[in-house]
Amino acid sequence: MAEPSESFDPRRFRSTVPFYARYRLAYPARLVERVAELAGLQTGDTVLDLGSGPGLLAITFAQRRLRVTAVDPEPEMLEIAKEGARAAGVQLDLRQGSSFALPTDVGPFKLVTIGRAFHWMDRAQTLQDLDVIIASDGALALFGDDHPNTVENAWRRKLREICDRYGRKSLPHVMAAADHGFRGDESLLLDSSFPQLERAGVFVRRQITIEEVVGLAFSLSSTSLERLGDRAAAFERELREELGALSSDDRSPRSLR
Repeated sequence: MAEPSESFDPRRFRSTVPFYARYRLAYPARLVERVAELAGLQTGDTVLDLGSGPGLLAITFAQRRLRVTAVDPEPEMLEIAKEGARAAGVQLDLRQGSSFALPTDVGPFKLVTIGRAFHWMDRAQTLQDLDVIIASDGALALFGDDHPNTVENAWRRKLREICDRYGRKSLPHVMAAADHGFRGDESLLLDSSFPQLERAGVFVRRQITIEEVVGLAFSLSSTSLERLGDRAAAFERELREELGALSSDDRSPRSLR
């Protein structure tokens, strides 16, 4: 199992928890359905959601009557996941841990999911470690989101620009230090025990308010309230002003995801 680098902070997201749970876009149910089909999941199969955060993926898979273990280093994220699972009427096996501290008493899993978190890991070593706990007929699914380069998504480009100015200039510490720089996920997967790659995706179009964009910004570890410190008020003010210039009715242009 990989050793965390000196810069690894298991509680990096602690001040983002309320924003993450409320403002991060959920993964579309039909995308989860597609991944479940590709993985051949059946009722009762086991799923590990690594880096689960507030359970956005874990709860959705549990609603398919799967046995889901959710692992995250942030205890407050796990508390939110617990509350969300209760509200959804499902059960999760919640474990505090990370790619550097995988549970040793679970598995094998038919599917391991990683949502918006693979870049924080020692990716090559994590793939080796997951090979041990994924069943021989199992699979690994990396989830993420993107925003097409359209006029409608000008808000996203503005958000990135302001985040860069306030501290989002460095690559995730583990990727740069342990994964030899800029090697893509596909390249690493092709050299791992998971070389048969398939891509699945759906587009979702929705309007998003300025308030939601601000909340999304505070859900990022690079622009969390803790990281911004006494610059948080200036950051929020500038972000609201720039977004306001894009919209006259307090709503940014529709986003595509």
